[in-house]
Amino acid sequence: MSTATHLHIVTNDDIPDRRKRLGRGLVWGSAGLMLAVGLAQLIQSLGWRDFGFQTWRPTLYAFCLWATAICWAQVLVRGEQGKRTLFVLPAALFVVSLTIFPLLFGLIIAFSSWNLSSPDGRQFNGVGNLVQMWNDPFYWNALLNMVWYSLAIILEYAIAFGLALLLNTQIRARKFFRVAFLLPLMLSPVAVSWMIGKSMLEPRFGPLSRLARLFGWENPSFFGTPEMARLTIMLMDAWTFIPFMMIMLLAGLQAIPKELTEASRVDGATGWRSFWEVTFPLMLPVSITAILIRIIFKLKLADIVINVTSGGPGGATDTVTSFIFREYRDRSNVGYGTMLAMVYLVFIIIGMTILMKLAARLTGPRT
Repeated sequence: MSTATHLHIVTNDDIPDRRKRLGRGLVWGSAGLMLAVGLAQLIQSLGWRDFGFQTWRPTLYAFCLWATAICWAQVLVRGEQGKRTLFVLPAALFVVSLTIFPLLFGLIIAFSSWNLSSPDGRQFNGVGNLVQMWNDPFYWNALLNMVWYSLAIILEYAIAFGLALLLNTQIRARKFFRVAFLLPLMLSPVAVSWMIGKSMLEPRFGPLSRLARLFGWENPSFFGTPEMARLTIMLMDAWTFIPFMMIMLLAGLQAIPKELTEASRVDGATGWRSFWEVTFPLMLPVSITAILIRIIFKLKLADIVINVTSGGPGGATDTVTSFIFREYRDRSNVGYGTMLAMVYLVFIIIGMTILMKLAARLTGPRT
C-alpha cells in the first residue's frame, strides 16, 4: 500500500502560530469574563455592592461560554488530537459544573446567617457559624457518636465474613439462605425503622418487648437509656447492611482458586490455619473494599435515627446527618446547617483519604 493513500493527520507542528494564539486567547478571554461575572455576583450576594443581577444565571452563562471556548480551542491549538479530546471534555466539564457550582453556593450560604423564619433574609456573618459550631456540644456529641457507629463496622465485618464462609460451603438449602440473608438489604431503612423500631420494639405491645417481659425484664425500653438506645440503633443498622458486606465477601471467596486451599490441606494445614494463612490474606483486598464502602454508608446514617428516636434521648443516638437535618427542619437554620455540613464534608474527605492510604499500604506489594 502506498503512502499516498494514508489519511493525513494534522499534528501540532502543522498548525499556524496565529491559530494557536487565537485558541489561547479564546480560553483566557472567556475565563477572565467568567471570573469577573462570578466575582461581581459574589460581591452583590455579600451585600457590598449592587450590580443589578437578579439570579446566578449570568455566571452560568459565562461558564457555558468558557466551556465552549475550551472545546473550540482544543481544535484550534491541537488539531486532530484536540478533536479526539472532544469525546470526553464536554462530559468532564458538565460533571465539574454539577460539583463546583453547588459547592461554591454552599460555601456562600455557610458563611451567612440565614434563618427562614427571620424577615431579614440571608446576611453575611463571616465566621459566626464556625464560632457557634465550636461552642455547640450537640454537634460534637454527634461526631463522637459517629465514631462509635463506625467502630461497630468491625463486628459487622466479622459477622458478614462468617456468613460468607458458611454460604460458601456445601450446606443444605444454601440457595435459600443466600436469598433469606439478602432480604434486609432489599428493604428501605425507613421501612426497617418503622417495622422494627416503631412496631416490634414498641414498649407496651411490641412482640420483642413482650418476649423481654417473659425473660424477666419488667419494663422493657429499648430507647430509654443512652447506651441502650445507641446499641439498638447499631443493631438495626447492622441488620440492614451486613448482607451487603456478606455478598461482597462471598463473591471474593468464590473467586479464590480451590487448588490453593486443597494444596494447604495437603501440606497439613488445619481449617483454622488454612483460613489465616491462605484465605484471609487473599481476601484482604475485597475485605478492605467492603469495609470502606460500609464506612461511607455509615457516615450517611440518618433515616433510622430520624424515624425512631429523632436523636434522643438527649442526643445519645444523634448522627451528624440527623443533627443537620433537624437544624434545617426544626430550626429553619439554613446558614448554620450548611456550615455543619461543609465541616463534616472536610472531616469525611480527610478521614477517607487516610483510610485509603492505609488500605493501599496493606494491599500493596510487600518488599
